[in-house]
Amino acid sequence: MRSRFVRTAALVAAFTLAAAAHAETILGALAKAYVYSPDFGQQRAAGRAADEGVPRAAGSLRPQISATASTGVSNNRTETPNAIFGASVAKTQTYPRTAGVTVTQTLYNGNRSINSVRQAESTALQGREQVRQSEGTILNSAATAYMNVLRDSALVALNKSNIAVLTEQLRQNRQRFSLGELTLTDTAQAEAALAQGGANLATAQGNLETSLAVYRQMIGAPPKNLEPAQPLNALTPAGLDEAIAIAMREHPQIQAALHAADAAELNVRVQEGVLYPTVAVQGSAQQAWDVNGTPRYNTWAYSAAANLSVPLYDGGTSFSGVRQAKEQASQARLQADVQRDSVRVAVATAWAGLRSARANMAADRLQIHANEIALAGVRQEALLGQRTTFDVLNAQQTLLNSRAGLIGAQRDEVVQSYALLTAMGMLSASTLHLNVVAYNPAGHLEQVQDRIWGVRTPDGR
Repeated sequence: MRSRFVRTAALVAAFTLAAAAHAETILGALAKAYVYSPDFGQQRAAGRAADEGVPRAAGSLRPQISATASTGVSNNRTETPNAIFGASVAKTQTYPRTAGVTVTQTLYNGNRSINSVRQAESTALQGREQVRQSEGTILNSAATAYMNVLRDSALVALNKSNIAVLTEQLRQNRQRFSLGELTLTDTAQAEAALAQGGANLATAQGNLETSLAVYRQMIGAPPKNLEPAQPLNALTPAGLDEAIAIAMREHPQIQAALHAADAAELNVRVQEGVLYPTVAVQGSAQQAWDVNGTPRYNTWAYSAAANLSVPLYDGGTSFSGVRQAKEQASQARLQADVQRDSVRVAVATAWAGLRSARANMAADRLQIHANEIALAGVRQEALLGQRTTFDVLNAQQTLLNSRAGLIGAQRDEVVQSYALLTAMGMLSASTLHLNVVAYNPAGHLEQVQDRIWGVRTPDGR
């Protein structure tokens, strides 16, 4: 009977909405989510924005060049007294103009510029890990949405099948009541069970509508002919200790926290650099025409200088900045420890959930087999007058519950396998071999880190 049940409509509906030519697989749905997801898109944009901190910091290592220019008009009126001809008046109109260029190069500033570049690189690497974390989260959520649609579709089909059974049960009870074989109580119990079955069906349909909406949100398109999905057994470690060890090495949240700690340590050096002298050289050239409104009075000026600035006292602001940076670095190191503990708990939880789902599946299959036998026996005994309608309905409901439990456990096994890979930091498009062009966050930094000109982003915006 167990093998026969596996071929029944209830289990087929659980994880086979259709095996048609245009059926969609879970990996196909995840590929759509990878390309469509606005959440993933905005996280990638945030990572690219973080990359721009590197060329900005590197700019302080390069010369700073500025140009100035001015122009205007000058009107001069000169009146000279003359005893014979009276006063003579001379008018001149000139256009004073200046143009100049200044070049400044910092030679030493307490290594603030160098450490700022390193800090920006660590921040960019942190952003890269956050992109990787977002990828795993999106794929895990999409897989959950996929399995929820399968589960809720199966539960709707199961409840419809139950309605058909209860309707037939009520018809038979009414017929036997008319023949005097059953009482009005038996008929009323069947009617109550059918009403409850209708309510359960309405609930299942409502849950399905919610799952369909979430699927559309995560995948970017409504589901069509979803195929059954399998757990990621090939990617599941042999034991919990191995899973935790992989997570400690690979999880993006841990890696991001470590990069944040590096950036915080470098910020301490940047703040300490404020206490050191700054040495810079500056050269300038300027030309002026019609100086002071005098026609053809032109000047040229050139200068070169080395500047030394030594901070002596700023009211304690710089010292406070150093102390603050040290406390922030300590906080960042502790945050990395917090992330390790959080990841360890997440891996253990997902591992336990996967084991529980597998145990529930085995138990539910045994329950279904036993409950099918029990229901058949109760029905036979009811025909002989040894069981009541209530006993039959109770056995029917018990079988329904065990079938629903198996559907849920099958869904949970797949979902927990994806959750385990997410908790380990291993769920990605490349790990699943999705048919997509994988996003390479390192490529953007390579494109912008040495750019010194232009406002267009690498993608042309």
